[in-house]
Amino acid sequence: MTSMNLRPIPEIFTDLIGQLTSLVRKEGQLARSEISEKLNRALAGMALILAGAVLLIPALVILLQAAMAAMMESGMSPALAALITGGAALVLGILLALVGWSWIKPASLVPDKTIDQLQRDAAVARHAASPTPSYDEPLAQETGHGHQRNRAA
Repeated sequence: MTSMNLRPIPEIFTDLIGQLTSLVRKEGQLARSEISEKLNRALAGMALILAGAVLLIPALVILLQAAMAAMMESGMSPALAALITGGAALVLGILLALVGWSWIKPASLVPDKTIDQLQRDAAVARHAASPTPSYDEPLAQETGHGHQRNRAA
């Protein structure tokens, strides 16, 4: 018969509280870290949008004028030259704005890793809170001759 390592209830309860406190602290650190990372990404996205807007306005004016002048010199009508250059500038501006917007939309700011870890922790806690006792060994064996209480040091 193997001896069982039994610990007093207060010691188990103290360990449980200590581990729960440590878990909550670590989850808080993870959440802060992930939120900080998401906010930095959002700020970079806003900076890209701003940089794109600041650079697009004067660049568009200059490039549109130069492109239209070049196309008109090659024999293109002024209306078609304006349409081609304006369309190209519009596409470039939309692409920059969409990339920046994708970095700051609310769905990209959710701390997914932390939420996933908290869900896993909750599942483990639910599993640990509802232990299924094993009744394979009769009670007489647990309280029988030679039973010693061993504590881990």
